[in-house]
Amino acid sequence: MLKRALWQGLLAGTAGGAVMTLGEKLEQAVTGRPDSHVPARVLQRLTGLPERPGPQSLKANWAMHFGQAALLGVLRSVMAQSGLRGPVASAKFTVVRLTNDQILENATGVGAPPETWPRRELAVDVAHKAVYAFVTGAVADALAARGGPGPGQRHAARRPGRHADVGPPPRGDAHGR
Repeated sequence: MLKRALWQGLLAGTAGGAVMTLGEKLEQAVTGRPDSHVPARVLQRLTGLPERPGPQSLKANWAMHFGQAALLGVLRSVMAQSGLRGPVASAKFTVVRLTNDQILENATGVGAPPETWPRRELAVDVAHKAVYAFVTGAVADALAARGGPGPGQRHAARRPGRHADVGPPPRGDAHGR
């Protein structure tokens, strides 16, 4: 499963990154919002590359932007291979994408916590990351479905709801009495 999840996730994440980038460029054409150089600055700090003020290298920006998209796609593919598919799984993955960005941006000192951002800027970022997550999810789900239902889906088809063989025993002693 992990071998499949790797190549399918890299493909799904790259597709999600491409669609997110197209959406960002369309939004920037309408709103006049400038390009962000945060991805390049994060990459520079993570790798020890020299930093410089002002606009950053397009290569560095896109390497980080698409590198993150592809690598996180592997996680979404593992979700799909495990039976976590559909819009709810993609909504959960949106949170993962946003969290990943915030960890990297704040750990490197490049970003600021989202609660300090102007609301409009935050809404735009969340919207773009949601586009990424749902496109990545659709591709990962479609590729995983070629292999049949995931383990969670097979189990749920037999018996919906909680399963006695999963999780802690019911209240009482260790034997459930």
